[in-house]
Amino acid sequence: MCTSHDHDLGEAPQADAGRRGFLRATALLGATATAVAALPAVTARAAPASWRPDPRSRRFTLAVMPDTQYLFDGPSIDKAPVEASLRYLLEHGGEENLVFLSHLGDLTQNGAKEEFAAIGEAFSLLDRRGVGYSVLAGNHDVKSSTTDQRGATPYLDVFGPQRFKGQRTFGGASPDGYNTFHLFTAGGREWMVLALDWRLSPQGYAWAKEVMARLPKTPVILTTHELVVEDDSLSDYGQQLWDQLVEHHDQIFLTLNGHYWPAARATRKNAAGHDVHLHLTNYQNRYFGGAAMIRLYRFDLDRNVIDVETVSPWNLGRAGKGLNELERQEMELSGDADRFSVEIDFEERFSGFAPVPARPARPASKMLLPGTVAYWRFEKPVAGTVRDLSGRGNDLALVTVGGGALDWSADHHPDQPGHGSLEFQGFKSPLKGAYLRTVDGAPLNSATFKDGYTIEAFYRLPADWDPDHHAWSGLVGRTGTGGAAGKTADDPDEPLATLSLSNDREPQWAMRPLNQQGIATNWGQETPLETWWHLAVVNDGRHTTLYVEGCPVLRNPKATSVGITSVGLPWLLGGYEYGGKIDQIFHGRLGDVRIVARALPVTSFMNH
Repeated sequence: MCTSHDHDLGEAPQADAGRRGFLRATALLGATATAVAALPAVTARAAPASWRPDPRSRRFTLAVMPDTQYLFDGPSIDKAPVEASLRYLLEHGGEENLVFLSHLGDLTQNGAKEEFAAIGEAFSLLDRRGVGYSVLAGNHDVKSSTTDQRGATPYLDVFGPQRFKGQRTFGGASPDGYNTFHLFTAGGREWMVLALDWRLSPQGYAWAKEVMARLPKTPVILTTHELVVEDDSLSDYGQQLWDQLVEHHDQIFLTLNGHYWPAARATRKNAAGHDVHLHLTNYQNRYFGGAAMIRLYRFDLDRNVIDVETVSPWNLGRAGKGLNELERQEMELSGDADRFSVEIDFEERFSGFAPVPARPARPASKMLLPGTVAYWRFEKPVAGTVRDLSGRGNDLALVTVGGGALDWSADHHPDQPGHGSLEFQGFKSPLKGAYLRTVDGAPLNSATFKDGYTIEAFYRLPADWDPDHHAWSGLVGRTGTGGAAGKTADDPDEPLATLSLSNDREPQWAMRPLNQQGIATNWGQETPLETWWHLAVVNDGRHTTLYVEGCPVLRNPKATSVGITSVGLPWLLGGYEYGGKIDQIFHGRLGDVRIVARALPVTSFMNH
């Protein structure tokens, strides 16, 4: 929602442009100390003293580093590219809201002690800052014919559980030390990275299942060295992992592996009927052994998407010295398997194991803020009169046209105070349906709101909503025409006020203020079908702002607008009059409606 602003560290799209400009302008990132000294006097930002991602921000980044083996191959050891990527994460982790780094195995070429000593030293950059990360053994890090029961190795000496015990994110390890799990908090919830060995033993499978059973509501990102072999295909071992672990554990929604190249993707449905996204990322076949290229998984829980980008900080950092042809091609990859977006409805995807608890109904009395002049909610079918729960006497009477009727539904906006709605079934030609009107003599009929007002409503349009038959129906409106009020500018047959939906399903507040002859109009954007929406029209005595889901729309007029003109006639819910006669009836569901005789802040709207 627009009403709660994430921490600035989570604003990845805005930060991205600045990040790229910074990298290319300074050419500092990832350079060695000697190279930095030789560059122009432009100072890179210092990495923060400690790593503190924002756990509440609904935007966060998981970094992934695949096979680095060619950088650590016997006498050919070069840890500068790895250090460049790790410095990038340290220097830009704030704007990325970096929550974790996962290495996908084959850290080294031969699994030798000297090779592990070098890459272990590189990763100490993260250790010193307290950054959460995981590693796992690939087939080049250990004897490839063995499982996680192989015993002691140089890999375990450097990257065994003892290395991670001080990390805030470290959850634990299997008894053999080759499998680990890690937990981080992002978007207000806990997430798990399950880092599994190159080859799981029966004991390894049992351990992984037990970890997930202990944390049954935690979404899981599974990392391992081998799983996807090419687009839409799993290796033989990857199929085994799927059959024995992934398919029957709905918590696993994303898997990441290296080993093969080129990069590829697969999507499979698990036993619960949910998609699992399986990604292969490996660049060791590219220039400079991939140069420790990293992939950034930028989660955006509000947009329900993971935006994926692949970059080479080492090559970007060398840009200031001039790049050769291969280096220029490697700075940022833009292929379909390297730069893409994955759409995931996170709430729905996790609903099977971690459903979001429904917000309970709130008592009507809690909605009666000072200045409330009318409050209607529909928690049961309409039978005659709908009472105004504000106690001000603005009750509603049912009006039917052409034999139409109102149905009741338990469906409602998830943040609606009352748990119910009315289903209007309006049709334009021939006119048919039912709507509600305030009773004769209701105080609301003559109110002019010269000191300000707030009008709120929840609505949902069905899949069969058709602009030819349903456009321009009113959600809430005041009857009486401009002509009857002596205001003949614009169309004098238009009603004095209406909160309507255009033929493009745009909410529109069109009304005649007390201080002008013509119609003042606020316009919102198109609102999709089969989705609940909250609208609020707020006037502070001078200006009017239309909000959709707590977000101000673009087309809010700047002209002064005082009050709402009245000729003492009723208000309508679900109906729209033209020329003093009912012209259109709403087609959709209408939830709670409230009118307050003052401007409310967004934090006081009914969806808060």
